[in-house]
Amino acid sequence: MQSCEISADSTDDPLSSGLRRKRQPRIVVIGAGLAGLSAAKALLESGFTDVTVLEATDRIGGRVQSVKLGHATFELGATWIHGSHGNPVYHLAEDNGLLEETTDGERSVGRISLYSKNGVAYHLTNSGQRIPKDVVEEFSDLYNEVYNLTQEFFQRGKPVNAESQNSVGVFTRDVVRKRVKADPDDTEAVKRLKLAMIQQYLKVESCESSSHSMDEVSLSEFGEWTEIPGAHHVIPCGFIKIVEILARSIPKSVIQLRKPVKCIHWNQSVSKDIERVADHNSDLPEENKSSDVFVECEDCEFIPADHVIVTVSLGVLKKRHESLFHPRLPEDKVMAIEKLGINTTDKIFLEFEEPFWSSECNSIQFVWEDEAESESLTYPEELWYKKICSFDVLYPPERYGHVLSGWICGEEALIMEKCDDETVAETCTEMLRKFTGNPNIPKPRRILRSSWGSNPHFRGSYSYTQVGSSGADVEKLAKPLPYAESSKTPPMQVMFSGEATHRKYYSTTHGAVLSGQREAARLIEMYQDLLQ
Repeated sequence: MQSCEISADSTDDPLSSGLRRKRQPRIVVIGAGLAGLSAAKALLESGFTDVTVLEATDRIGGRVQSVKLGHATFELGATWIHGSHGNPVYHLAEDNGLLEETTDGERSVGRISLYSKNGVAYHLTNSGQRIPKDVVEEFSDLYNEVYNLTQEFFQRGKPVNAESQNSVGVFTRDVVRKRVKADPDDTEAVKRLKLAMIQQYLKVESCESSSHSMDEVSLSEFGEWTEIPGAHHVIPCGFIKIVEILARSIPKSVIQLRKPVKCIHWNQSVSKDIERVADHNSDLPEENKSSDVFVECEDCEFIPADHVIVTVSLGVLKKRHESLFHPRLPEDKVMAIEKLGINTTDKIFLEFEEPFWSSECNSIQFVWEDEAESESLTYPEELWYKKICSFDVLYPPERYGHVLSGWICGEEALIMEKCDDETVAETCTEMLRKFTGNPNIPKPRRILRSSWGSNPHFRGSYSYTQVGSSGADVEKLAKPLPYAESSKTPPMQVMFSGEATHRKYYSTTHGAVLSGQREAARLIEMYQDLLQ
């Protein structure tokens, strides 16, 4: 049986605990993703010397995961830098020459990001027919017009009527359907196609929001998410380069990999067991025997700290908040965790010997004609593949080869994750044959896919404002503990960072980076006299 021990190497300052504020504070960052690394980098550069980063997995990067196959790099996680003006991720990439090989086609200014703005999206039906380009353009204009209406409820304070159920999906489906059906110029056949396209567009939207369905996304809050001006950029050499740049100035000894955390004991809630262990370690500095916070790791080590910055995903907080914090989190913070949304968006990369798509095709969009009047986007387990909304063509082929990137989200993504590669490859091939009308499409030579939902260290891709939640819940999630500040209660013992804690930029890499910098700034301000 492994014996528990309290770490003795977190400080060599001989000052007693009574003079704690005159020594360097002990700061533990949980998670080595963009938020955690940004926080650690800012703290170290500001003069803090006792910083430890604990990472549960065997790599840094979190939800950034670039995989190199042959000469190409594929992104299982974060792919685009969303916007450029004032975006810290964009400036890191630009300043370090990461965008020098980015082609014009990879600088997309569209709302829905593709791998290339060049070419045309092919909207295909399950009967193997391509929907005429003019029909697609007409529908796209209508959909985007209604999308803009969804933004106005928050941005202009418009009241939400009861019929919409405060749901982006319900509102969008209802308004678009009414307008399609009322169009006097369309034939019944064209109307039927446009009605079927509603569900396909909402699937794409769900993948972008990382929700099971847009029905679950709050209409009144949808417009608070803020888009940074400027183009979206792909990093050809891999988004992981951003992670490596952040980690470059962090000493390797600071980051401990394969170090999962079991529990954060805060507000001086040190158990008798920990005190007993401390009594048996007489060589420990006195301040390590009595600490405001102890981070209990899965390997049974207890690490004393003055401040802990928690950067784990909202999915992990939802699953583990009861056991991860002792004492338990305040009720309003628990409510915020439960009300905010996170789900899974997965990618499925298929590599083919030769392209079966035309050179102008930049994506294949799947439109199921039998979904023209559907209300729900939930499928029986055996029909999980109907949630795949599209396959994008990776561009340029000189870099990637002949590769398609499929998108699937929600509960169906979790079902996909349980399948083996052979099953997923075969299912996707059958779909492509069905929708293109080409029965001779060969199976892909290689498949690569993500599994963010079933990974216990993430339990989802990124967050969204679920029906019933608001930006105020994001603020509650981000608020440090304990709430009450007094001379007897040291402040900011437990702090929260990560994309889900940024009110305007949740779900983004820049939101993660900025949230890490925000928490570091709190401590820099708190200790400004010590750091001078």
